[in-house]
Amino acid sequence: MTPERTAAAIAARRRVTEQKLQQARDAVTWLKRHKTPVTYPAVARAAGVSRTFLYANPDARSLIDSAVTDSGHKAPAPGSDTDEPSWRERALNAEAALKDAHAEIAAQRRRMAILLGQVRDLEHDLSPEAAQRLVTENTTLKQRVRQLAAESKTLQERLEAARSNSRFADRRIAQLEAQLAEHALPGR
Repeated sequence: MTPERTAAAIAARRRVTEQKLQQARDAVTWLKRHKTPVTYPAVARAAGVSRTFLYANPDARSLIDSAVTDSGHKAPAPGSDTDEPSWRERALNAEAALKDAHAEIAAQRRRMAILLGQVRDLEHDLSPEAAQRLVTENTTLKQRVRQLAAESKTLQERLEAARSNSRFADRRIAQLEAQLAEHALPGR
């Protein structure tokens, strides 16, 4: 890219950013006028900009934070709104649940190993009732391990789906940014 084109692209991006900031200012004014709580999701909807822009842009963030302070409402932390969690939050939740499931499976396997060792140690002098109780407990633990393995598989599939959604969203954002850059450059 030539320096002139680079400068033109930077100028176009600055204009777009300033336009989004103006939309956010107008949205904050509108929300205050209508006595609606000023929150990141509300400003994003009213301004027609993404929440990511509002969280990432320091000017937009300070605009919303000052509006929230002026209005007396508490702004939710980024990503903590009451809407459906984003794909990133769902992926992180799935990873955490998968990690917990693996830890539970490992704990159950250790417990089974201990119990099986106790059964072998006591097999020669166990009463039939005690042996039956241990067999029943062992069967219950095996069922629990199978259940946790199935849950782990489900969580793994959800994680894979969330990662796939993330890759798609990243590609789509890149395409949209490229289209914006093409439309913003003079001479096209």
